[in-house]
Amino acid sequence: MTDKSQSFRDVLVWQKAHAFTLQVYRASESFPKSEQYGLTSQVRRAAASISANFVEGFRRRTAADKLRFYNIAQASADECLYHLILAHDLGYADTTVLQTNLEEVSRLLQGYNNGLERNCF
Repeated sequence: MTDKSQSFRDVLVWQKAHAFTLQVYRASESFPKSEQYGLTSQVRRAAASISANFVEGFRRRTAADKLRFYNIAQASADECLYHLILAHDLGYADTTVLQTNLEEVSRLLQGYNNGLERNCF
């Protein structure tokens, strides 16, 4: 499958995932200082991993390679969702909007994966 987009920046999945990552960084600024190397670091890395793995998969040549990285991005989204639930339950931040935004990113990523699978396998 040849990507119609010339850059990962052109892809809605990446745009939404990147915007989500920026939101996570802003929201996690209010986490307790004691979580700087714990939950704050974990949620930020998981959020950034969604976009980063999409980018890495975007340039892969084979559909199987692409799907491998897109699946890792999806797993990072699930990990990030758990961290957001935990932060909410601990009272560090109201993460309900972030969770909703992440669910949208996850749906878009799954749709992208499904389209790739349909066109290549």
